[in-house]
Amino acid sequence: MTPLAHALALPIRAYRLLLSPWVGHGCRFQPTCSAYAMEALEKHGGLKGGYLTAHRICRCHPWGGTGYDPVPGSQKDPS
Repeated sequence: MTPLAHALALPIRAYRLLLSPWVGHGCRFQPTCSAYAMEALEKHGGLKGGYLTAHRICRCHPWGGTGYDPVPGSQKDPS
């Protein structure tokens, strides 16, 4: 991970450690938003991964979508 990605991952790790057990497991998407964020930051770095994370979090509301939503570029090659 890039240094920016590490810095952006700190609040996500804190959320997963401190708040996630209290909030519950009501995520609308698979993988969860925090797992998506960590994977996006690892794969795409701080700028693009941060953008993908923010975009995903903005879609997580009662009128948003649900279901399987992987990080772009994480699909296995079918060949």
